[in-house]
Amino acid sequence: MLTMWGTAAIGLVIGLVVGAFGGGGGVLTVPVLVYLLGQSAQAATASSVVIVGCTAVVGVLARLRAGTIAWRIGLAFGAAGIPAAYLGSVLNQHVAGPVVLLAFAGVTLVAAAAMLLSGGDPEPAEDTTASSAGSGALLTRPRTGTAVRVVGCGAAVGFLTGFLGVGGGFLVVPALVLVLRLPMVAAIGTSLVILSVNAVAALASRAGLAGLDWPVVLPFALAAVLGTLAGKSISDRLSSTLLTRAFGVLLGLVGAFVAVESLGLL
Repeated sequence: MLTMWGTAAIGLVIGLVVGAFGGGGGVLTVPVLVYLLGQSAQAATASSVVIVGCTAVVGVLARLRAGTIAWRIGLAFGAAGIPAAYLGSVLNQHVAGPVVLLAFAGVTLVAAAAMLLSGGDPEPAEDTTASSAGSGALLTRPRTGTAVRVVGCGAAVGFLTGFLGVGGGFLVVPALVLVLRLPMVAAIGTSLVILSVNAVAALASRAGLAGLDWPVVLPFALAAVLGTLAGKSISDRLSSTLLTRAFGVLLGLVGAFVAVESLGLL
């Protein structure tokens, strides 16, 4: 069992991942809570929602003036995922822990493969322009058909967010890049908006904050918030292509590890 300082150190690393890639924190948080801190799959998924949700909110605040958030897409995507996140959370409580972890591993590996095979930055599926008012907000005018894809992706990611308890960032970023064709830099900021919305919905379906292991969750979350701010500085200095490939490698490594561990539990 890790000490409080060890827990905080891991939280800092996970915050760096969320700040740099706009997601992936839950992909790391759930295995850490299960395999290093001894939580059950259900407890770990609930704790992960709180931790990743806090880091996502801070990440959004840090990017408010950067002009790298597609607000219309982010809010619509997040709203579409709310009812689906509730359904996923309910199902989570009725499925065996090893099955949840194995599903987690499978989805993670698929997302990793998609990111690694996507190549560089996509051509955008929408016109984006900076606000002339100087607020830095990203204004979007989606092309025909984008709204349908936003709602479909939002519902799918919302369900998996509730079921897997991972905040959904590891799915949101590939969906924004590969399906909605946002550049990686915009996908990162927009993903954090979606994570914030999904985390609130998933937490509400779990009856709030009752039953959480606060001596673990609190230092983990506080350190992750600090790491998120540092991660933003890292992402600002790297190219979108490098960020995309690095995110894909991260997902692949975590997915492979959880798959091996989960198969051993079945």
